[in-house]
Amino acid sequence: MIHRFDSISEFHSYGNLPKPEHPLISLVDYSKVNYPTDSNEIKWMQNFYSIGLKRNVSEKFNYGQQKYDFNEGVFSFVAPKQILTVQINQDIKVNSSGWLLLIHPDFLWNTPLVNSIKNYDFFGYAVNEALFLSEKEENIIVELLKNIQREYQSNIDKFSQNIIISQIELLLNYAERYYERQFITRKISNHQILIKLEQILNNYFNNSETLINGIPTVTQIANDLNLSPNYLSSVLKIISGQTTQQHIQNKLIEKAKEKLSTTEQSVSEIAYELGFEYPASFSKLFKNKTNISPIEFRQSFF
Repeated sequence: MIHRFDSISEFHSYGNLPKPEHPLISLVDYSKVNYPTDSNEIKWMQNFYSIGLKRNVSEKFNYGQQKYDFNEGVFSFVAPKQILTVQINQDIKVNSSGWLLLIHPDFLWNTPLVNSIKNYDFFGYAVNEALFLSEKEENIIVELLKNIQREYQSNIDKFSQNIIISQIELLLNYAERYYERQFITRKISNHQILIKLEQILNNYFNNSETLINGIPTVTQIANDLNLSPNYLSSVLKIISGQTTQQHIQNKLIEKAKEKLSTTEQSVSEIAYELGFEYPASFSKLFKNKTNISPIEFRQSFF
């Protein structure tokens, strides 16, 4: 059974928390969340954003491709309409701590953040791709969270929403900075992703059977790497300056050049072999990437 939380109040009620002080935004002390104990697994879909800073959590969360144990302080982000799975171990009792900021999309209306929040890729990351914070970074985030709470707890006036929105934007910008730091400090593992990506793309484009269903998509490649599409593209942007889609296209053009220069296949035959439904689409992409047509490229070898 998948529970649906359309409002923040519904989540508060389900977690045995007091009613929220504001209907559209709430900072929850995670140590006070008490999920129902009649099940070892809970699934829900929420119609609001949640930003979690959690430490020493016994539950296993599944959002994306893998489960993850929150035995260290981590920062994670969930967008509306995502399905979150929580596995509860009844035999383990720990002193969980942390904060959970819940933001209903209605709170963002008539503010710049209603559109710009969609530009933060980490709302599409899986839980196992959460952000690990240093003690200094964690203190900064906690202070911002408490500033938001203090503002909505005070007397609401015409300035309140703008002040809270600016604090949320600052929090998201810090998260973006810290994620980039995490990408940089994990250079070895990130370069391993690049190596595996190269191997996967080679397997796709060297096997005509895998291309029967068309050119591999970003989602397919991400699944093969056991990563979320957003996280994969973010990593690749940092280490190569290119998105996953650009890597796929580069490999495709590399394979096309090989066929054009070493075989007598027609452009149409090559296009079909590389997964294109229409040869014209192949020719257009090839010219966009190389500034010459496939035929002109082939003629340069004769």
